[in-house]
Amino acid sequence: MKTAAHWDAVWQNARVATMDAGSADSYGVIEDGAIAIAQGEIAWVGARHDLPAAARHVRTYDANGGWITPGLIDCHTHLVFAGSRADEFEARLEGASYEDIARAGGGIKSTVRATRAASDEALVYHAATRLAQLAAEGVTTVEIKSGYGLETAHELRMLEVARQLGKRYPATVATTLLAAHAIPDEFAGRADDYITLVCEEMIPRAAALGVADAVDAFCETIAFSVPQVERVFRAARACDLPVKLHADQLSDLDGAALAARFGALSADHLEYTSERGVAALAAAGSVAVLLPGAFYTLRETRLPPISALRERGVPIAIASDCNPGSSPTTSLLLMLNMACTLFRLTPREALAGVTRHAARALGMSDRVGRLKPGLQADLALWNIDHPRELCYALGGNPLTASLHRGVLRNAASWRPPAPGRNQSRERVSRLHL
Repeated sequence: MKTAAHWDAVWQNARVATMDAGSADSYGVIEDGAIAIAQGEIAWVGARHDLPAAARHVRTYDANGGWITPGLIDCHTHLVFAGSRADEFEARLEGASYEDIARAGGGIKSTVRATRAASDEALVYHAATRLAQLAAEGVTTVEIKSGYGLETAHELRMLEVARQLGKRYPATVATTLLAAHAIPDEFAGRADDYITLVCEEMIPRAAALGVADAVDAFCETIAFSVPQVERVFRAARACDLPVKLHADQLSDLDGAALAARFGALSADHLEYTSERGVAALAAAGSVAVLLPGAFYTLRETRLPPISALRERGVPIAIASDCNPGSSPTTSLLLMLNMACTLFRLTPREALAGVTRHAARALGMSDRVGRLKPGLQADLALWNIDHPRELCYALGGNPLTASLHRGVLRNAASWRPPAPGRNQSRERVSRLHL
């Protein structure tokens, strides 16, 4: 631990919610607290009256009695995409199901066509705009999946765009290869052949280029079967990449148990997960990631097995699932409210779901998600009377400031210049195919 003589800054006159699971209350409250920062990391957390004497020589910021939490974590997004699917939103309201739309050539395939046609510049611009909207609500870490390329060059391009976002803008970006998202048109009727391409080319290339932190798949009747996903996961394991799974969203294919067998970081959605699946997640130590935005948008009526997850002690994370088809949102605060109102999570559970449990779902518990010495100095400062208010308000945003690796940031300045209409397609730098 760095001594006070080496601290860069101290935030004090704050009410601190460390979100440390070992605290007496699950918020980890420190009344009249202080946080010291050194070289982008948290150096000290505690009551202000316990600050060492040397701290008075360190640059000090006054939180004015506001609350400080860890920076929020959105652990499941599809931020990099082009196009809109508002027409499908309208079609669902007129009676079409998610499966009907997908089988008619819409759904994921519609976004694939738009994303393939978009320039790198356009993808960066729109994804950065969405990232800035998340950041404006205190998000400092975000996971971004591919899955709208469904061809080697385009899947790698999406991952590289996501990597560029993490380098250009003040946010930590984790990238996930979701090539097994849907069967592309050119492989219609040949799903096994497409999975062979994913396993033998896409995963090894992503690993070699260092553009993927994990591998995901969509296990569902309209996507890929259990044996096909097992092939994907074995290929990921061969490349030393952890896995996660879109599991049991529309039906129970035993996806949660499949994820658990491979020690998945997380299983996501889980509306149709059985008791067996919950038990498997608990035994594996995998995180259940709940996505209330998709539940709401698709007007799902089958609730995830919340009681069983609680009883088995499965960590529950919450994420936006930002995507153009089933969860067109960039508000993680709204997802907190929905997790409480739709899934009946408590505010404590919901806030843990976008901090320490979300960090675990990304394999980043040693870096983010709590206010603890040695972790990144990612902080969110709020004008609230209690952390439960973050789950309470609909459409409110009480964020007053945020820090990423100890640096105050201004999300309003993130948006890059809009791509011109006639500008030619330009490959993202550093990507060699």
